[in-house]
Amino acid sequence: MTIAIDVSLRRDGFALDVAFGAGAGLTALFGRSGSGKTTVIDLIAGLAQPQRGRIDIDGTVLLDTARGIRVPVHRRRIGCVFQEARLMPHLSVRQNLRFGRLFSRGAGGPSLDAVADLLGIGPLLDRRPAGLSGGERQRVAI
Repeated sequence: MTIAIDVSLRRDGFALDVAFGAGAGLTALFGRSGSGKTTVIDLIAGLAQPQRGRIDIDGTVLLDTARGIRVPVHRRRIGCVFQEARLMPHLSVRQNLRFGRLFSRGAGGPSLDAVADLLGIGPLLDRRPAGLSGGERQRVAI
């Protein structure tokens, strides 16, 4: 996967100007607390919108403010695992997983039970997020 990003974001006394490119392979984003790492990820995923910029992944333009291109979050085909699992507390694990599948393209892919077995969460399918450990919540979020 390749990525090229050049964006500017301003909000609530915070200014972020980021420009970098990364070729295929492993890429790490690191920096001091509060330096904007999570904001960069949010911008790539479409969870935050910059005032100006362009984001290109594998030759596909996800954002180009000059040309009015803003691919919606659900069409970006990017998954994020947040520091805190963001599960819907009123739904069971099974229902959370089914909800996530609503946004996948096509009917292919492994069954919900196969994924649950792979992640070791099969016995948790009928529980709600409040009854899970932190690690269990992360596995469900993945």
